[in-house]
Amino acid sequence: MSIDTSKVATSNSSAATAKKSGKAGAVANWADERLGLGTAMKKNLRKVFPDHWSFMLGEIALWSFVVLLLTGVFLTLWYHPSMAEVVYEGSYDPLRGVLMSDAMASTLHISFDVRGGLLMRQMHHWAAMIFIASMMVHLLRVYFTGAYRKPRELNWVIGCLLLLLGTLEGFTGYSLPDDLLSGTGIRAADGFMKSIPVVGTYLSFFLFGGEFPGEQIIPRLYMIHVLLIPGILLALIAAHMLLLVYHKHTQWPGPGRTEENVVGFPMLPVYAAKAGGFFFIVFGVTAIMGGLLGINPIWKYGPYDPTKVTAGSQPDWYMGWPDGALRIMPGWEFHLGGYSFALNVFLPIIVLPGLMFTILLLLPFIESWITGDKREHHLLERPRNAPTRTALMVSLMTFYGLMWAAGGNDIIAITLNSDINQITYFMRVAVFVGPAIAFWVTRRWCISLQRHDEAKLLHGYETGVIMRSPEGGYSERHLPISENAAYTLTARDRDVVWTPGSETDESGVAAPGGRLDGLRAKLSTLWFADNVQKPTAQELEEARHHAEHEHALTAALDGVAADGHQFDGHHAVEGESLRGS
Repeated sequence: MSIDTSKVATSNSSAATAKKSGKAGAVANWADERLGLGTAMKKNLRKVFPDHWSFMLGEIALWSFVVLLLTGVFLTLWYHPSMAEVVYEGSYDPLRGVLMSDAMASTLHISFDVRGGLLMRQMHHWAAMIFIASMMVHLLRVYFTGAYRKPRELNWVIGCLLLLLGTLEGFTGYSLPDDLLSGTGIRAADGFMKSIPVVGTYLSFFLFGGEFPGEQIIPRLYMIHVLLIPGILLALIAAHMLLLVYHKHTQWPGPGRTEENVVGFPMLPVYAAKAGGFFFIVFGVTAIMGGLLGINPIWKYGPYDPTKVTAGSQPDWYMGWPDGALRIMPGWEFHLGGYSFALNVFLPIIVLPGLMFTILLLLPFIESWITGDKREHHLLERPRNAPTRTALMVSLMTFYGLMWAAGGNDIIAITLNSDINQITYFMRVAVFVGPAIAFWVTRRWCISLQRHDEAKLLHGYETGVIMRSPEGGYSERHLPISENAAYTLTARDRDVVWTPGSETDESGVAAPGGRLDGLRAKLSTLWFADNVQKPTAQELEEARHHAEHEHALTAALDGVAADGHQFDGHHAVEGESLRGS
């Protein structure tokens, strides 16, 4: 019998001898010897990531940013960031011969004369919309599930900074074509800066290089848009991803999932393949939107002219809520010491966004301070199990939504044939009353869902089978939920109200009290007020005995259908059993 010696060791020594590597292996070995990549890559490429559809929201933001980079590089090849006046001589006949800036002319050239230019422009704009929207939804998912708690507070701050910078990046890009609509937005930004007391005019002169509009704003916005903010965004995204890997990914509670492990799929080959496929999905959807859904048709607006304003001009949707605040703000202003204080502009545009962003940044630290929770959390929390946290964000969302709706008060008035003044007065009240109502309703709703979960744990789920007793009473039969479902519902900690003196150091010595201990204790009590805690082991055991007793009483019903005639002799077809038994 012949033997294939090509698969047999070429040496009889105890040490294995590696064959000479190929070119790719030689390059990898060269890099590993100098950079030490092998050890780090070996560990991280097998890192486990949990699998859940809600985790894909952050990936949408990541891949839409990649689409922004790709399409943005294409657009920079033909865009001219110049405010020099030229006469348009391109393919779009209605504007031919019109005097406009070189920035506007080059944008029209990209749209009508560069092959694929309009597709790239519209893909770039839609990707920006998707980028900001997905960051917002991802932020809400992280908040509602408690994924921003220790040790991920810093990653929450980075995410909030990404949202802020993404919004500013969208505004700068939106302004670059120098059309009538974007020029109106820049003119509004100039007014916003000038509303800042004392230093506002200096800031405007510095940015515009003199009186508005000057000749420097488009080149400066271009540098901010393609260099400054993208560089910061790339650095923050890298830090965001590194912290995600370092802290390990959060996961939903369930059998086999604890605070100490991660249940899911490794980076290679499973997660990398799924993430790569998802990138092409995001890219494809963005391409379809860019090809079929028109956005920002600058040729309809024409070049910017300071003497003109487009009818019904509105910013992109993510800038709509401060615009709404501006529209419903009363006309408050006063003069002091030779300075004008335009509170009707300064408060809704400068103060309010800064205040809202500060609150957003501090949310994990405020919650940690109120609850006294210093533990690490790697298991996610159902929104219903944190009623106050959930209600707080819904309240902020309601405030945001009402402000956003106020930004279209003129459109609402025209569409509904209503008085714009009445809509404005209504919005002034609604932005204060609406969030309070939303907070109360959401909190009570979450507590009701908690009670529903407790009833399922103790008494089982409702089968829809109605039973009639010999005395003529009716009741619905319950069946116990599965062990997996019961485990998931009980995989949470009991709430502990913070009390003064409850915190100790490593030696067990009580930490000194502070001036705000009384306020903190009251807030902690309100934070957990009316929360339904998970049943104790004794309550679950009593519920199990009760269920067994009830099952024994109704055991005779398991062989027949529950047709409502179990006690009057008119039984249904034999052999059919109750659902779930």
